[in-house]
Parts: sequence; C-alpha cells; structure tokens
Amino acid sequence: MQFSVYQQTHIGGRKLNQDRMGYLYTRDALLLVLADGMGGHLRGEVAATIALQSIATRFKAQATPYVRKPERFLEEALQQAHEDIMRYTRDKAMPDSPRTTIVACLVQHNSAVWAHCGDSRLYWLRRGQVLGRTRDHSHIEYLIAKGQADASERATHPDRNKLYNCLGASTPPKVELSRAASLEPGDILLLCSDGLWAVLPDTEIAHRLSAQPITQAVPEMIAMATTIAGSRGDNTTALAIQWQGAGTPDAAGDPSVVSTQMVPEGEVTSRLDAPAATPAPDDPFDEDDIEKAIAEIRDAIEKSSQILK
Repeated sequence: MQFSVYQQTHIGGRKLNQDRMGYLYTRDALLLVLADGMGGHLRGEVAATIALQSIATRFKAQATPYVRKPERFLEEALQQAHEDIMRYTRDKAMPDSPRTTIVACLVQHNSAVWAHCGDSRLYWLRRGQVLGRTRDHSHIEYLIAKGQADASERATHPDRNKLYNCLGASTPPKVELSRAASLEPGDILLLCSDGLWAVLPDTEIAHRLSAQPITQAVPEMIAMATTIAGSRGDNTTALAIQWQGAGTPDAAGDPSVVSTQMVPEGEVTSRLDAPAATPAPDDPFDEDDIEKAIAEIRDAIEKSSQILK
C-alpha cells in the first residue's frame, strides 16, 4: 500500500485540547482514528486518549498483517473502548464518566470501512466530489431525518451540539458502520472534529482538498476554521490520507508519502498524537494519576488481546 498522510490539531479558543488522533499500519492494513473528548463532561481528553489506545491495541493484536473481518473489528473495537473508559471511571470513583466522540477507518485491499459514534466525521472524496460522509449522531440530524428541520439549519439550530451517541455514556454506544468503499488512486479520506466541519461547509472542504495536496489543504483549513471561529472556537483537528493504491512506485523525496512495503513483516508502525493535557486547578486527578490509570488499562487490554490472536 502507498498513501500520503497529514494530521494536525489546534487548541482554538479553549484552555485545553481534548481532541486526539492517530494512524497505525502494517504491510497490508491501515487504521485511522480521531476522537473528540466532550468538554461538557469531566476529563473528556482522558476518554479520547483511552479510546485511541484501546483501538490501537486491538489493531496491533488483529492486523496480522491485515484484519480478517473489518466490520466486526471496528464494532468490537469501539465497544471495547467504551468499556475501558467505564473501567477508568470505576477505578477513579468518578461521579460521572468522561466521554468522547469517535470515528475510525480501516483500509486494506484497496477498500475502506469506517465506524463512528457522535459527530466526529469522515469524508470520502474523489475528484472534488463527496462520495460518502458520516451522519452525525445529533439531535439536529434526527430532526432533519424526521422532516422536522431543514438541512440548512445544521450550522445554526440551537440543538446542533446535542449528541445522543458517544463513548463513555451510561447507555452503551450504538456503533454505526459504513459499507465497504472501493478506493481508487487519488481518493481522499478525511477524519475531522466538529471544530472544522461546523465552521467550514462541505463545499469548502471538498474544494480545498481537491485544489491542492493534503499537506497544504489540511493546515489551511484548520487555520481558516480557527480564524473564523475566533476566541470562542473549539479544538480543531483533522487527519487525511490520499490513497495511491498498491504497487505504486515510491514518491522520492516526499515525506508525506508512506509505502507500507517498508514495514517489516509482523510489525506495526504508529503515529498517535496527544496534545499535552494540563489539569484544571480544581481537578482531583493530576497527570500522573491519569497516566498511571491509562497505563493500567493499556496493560489489561494487551493481555486480553492475546486471546484474539
């Protein structure tokens, strides 16, 4: 496999960046993940971090070198991430569990499948056209589907930020899966938080990604979104790949191009980005406590994953 990849995040007007993103790949499989910790709940950034680590651990256990059942993998991975967040909540005796939205995409054999909970989005684009896009698990999308609101109200409706599905809630998440998408060279997959899509319309996102390489388009979109949103802007995060297919000659000198044939057999390469999280002054859990809890959860996940091999 060969693809270009670029990811970036911006704190926006918030005191803390609760977005997390990353990608992992073997010789034959690529996993993209983006999580947006929910700021209305305590330690949303921890929920997002645990979700990424949980899903990544499962990928490392099952991608040997590709995942046998992609849809089942994604559904079980997101459900496991939810359970790991709930375990953290119990271990810390927290009054309420941290929560996060999530979107994940698995690419292998020139095909992509994705899953999501909440309003972190995935766009599938080809030659400037949006071929596929996740449907937000929000109240406004529910109203639009029922014919009780117009699609033009997505950016202005007072209930646009009310979600009915996420990881970490008392109600188990309902993982929404896509159909398998057959990729062609030049196709783009974009994962992003609502800090981007809530500010830039789909037409602008499609135009930017079709007009220039993702290494230019992504940072320009993030800069545009954060400028427009100003001091009240949300965390803004995007992870994009441009698919080049299998057997494509290496693009010499382009650091954004990844050729998975360079990965030794049996190994997984990963790039998980986590902005530094500074606890609020009244937060009873300091960073050492958080890292210790996450490490314990990661160890438990890795032990249980041995059963899946």
